[in-house]
Amino acid sequence: MNDWIAFWDSPHAIYVNVLHRDVHYRKIAEDIRRYMSANSRALDYGCGEALHADIAAQPSHELTLCEAAPKLRETLAARYADNAKIKVASPEDIEKLPDHSFNLIVMHSVAQYLTEEELVKLLRLFRRLLKEDGLFVLGDVIPPDVSAFTDAMALLRFARAEGFFVAALFGLVRTVFSNYWDLRSSLGLTRYDKDEMLGKLTSAGFWAAEAPRNIGHNQARMTFLGRLEPAHLDH
Repeated sequence: MNDWIAFWDSPHAIYVNVLHRDVHYRKIAEDIRRYMSANSRALDYGCGEALHADIAAQPSHELTLCEAAPKLRETLAARYADNAKIKVASPEDIEKLPDHSFNLIVMHSVAQYLTEEELVKLLRLFRRLLKEDGLFVLGDVIPPDVSAFTDAMALLRFARAEGFFVAALFGLVRTVFSNYWDLRSSLGLTRYDKDEMLGKLTSAGFWAAEAPRNIGHNQARMTFLGRLEPAHLDH
């Protein structure tokens, strides 16, 4: 995980241009907002740049953005310094919180960068931090049969819809020769099929189900919902 943290904390070319970066984070924020209830306390764990966290936070009482990359965390703190609803924290800060601190916990597009042992540890932490009637949302889980080509096609469809198709074509070529591709090739991405992930969530103490749609633009990947009680998993 440390290699990936260092990557996200340094300049990179994952987003093909400013528009791509903006609509990527806007789509995620809008999707997370659909899970947010009024006056809730929410956690976005591994939030990345979270450019539009203010959109996700609007219905909530408080949204905590947790990011492991220190430079990125400083940027988040500066960006949302004037937003009373948004707090920024490190993973170490989150581990120190008392039981049942959050109504909603979201971890999107993080599981693929964790070992299975790291994921299990976090699932147990989230179960402790979730209120009895709360919801855990695990987004962007990559199935074993989803290839880099599938991801590329999803990006191109998103790019066509959002107006950066040509830039995306050039960006995909650039990515192949980037340090991201080197890391992905050397470290790999951790993948789970549906039953594997449901099993891990159940073992961690959640009643779990797959959501109808994945958070974000790539519908070849999966989002899972977990609760401490079995009701309302069809959110």
